[in-house]
Amino acid sequence: MQANSSPVSSNQRHLHPKLATVVRRHLQTTHRHVVAAHNIPAYETLTRVLSARPRPLVLDSFCGTGHSTAALAARHPGHLVVGIDKSARRLAKHSHDSSDDYLLLRADCEDIWHLLVRDGLQLDYHYMLYPNPWPKAGHLQRRIHGHASFPLLLHLGGMLELRSNWQVYVEEFGCAMHLAGQRGRISQLSKCGPDLSLFERKYRRSDHDLWSFTTRIMP
Repeated sequence: MQANSSPVSSNQRHLHPKLATVVRRHLQTTHRHVVAAHNIPAYETLTRVLSARPRPLVLDSFCGTGHSTAALAARHPGHLVVGIDKSARRLAKHSHDSSDDYLLLRADCEDIWHLLVRDGLQLDYHYMLYPNPWPKAGHLQRRIHGHASFPLLLHLGGMLELRSNWQVYVEEFGCAMHLAGQRGRISQLSKCGPDLSLFERKYRRSDHDLWSFTTRIMP
């Protein structure tokens, strides 16, 4: 991956003016969600692996090639680390040896979140590393914190970390969590590794500022 990435370009320079309205609406509304049929076998694989060897669960949502999933498995021994991405093309680029400590699923993250919540499964850790920022102002409801699935994160629990190379995105996510009654911390990441994902490596080599929001979800 070459280090020639341009910074996020957006017609939105500050927090979206409709952020609080959108987040509060989702928090106050029961999301009528229908799980897509193609995501059910992926979830069944997850539960089968977890049943065969029960252990605490870590999610690497929007994992891309799964590079981060393998790195997180090394960081969290004794856990099952599950990387989820909807792109078969990205997952096919996974270059690590297979491991019993992590699992890669081709699925929509929101559907897997929904099924985990439905079954009462909780997370120890949840990572969302450099999701698509949807940088246009009109894309607010495509961002994680502006999407109707945002409340599912609260039910999944655990220590949550989101990283992005767009400061506004991280600040919006932090504000959404605050509106949901969750206190967290926004910080700037070091310029010198270690890189959890290939995107993080690319952004560091392109001299981007990298940002993180972390919180422990409280019931």
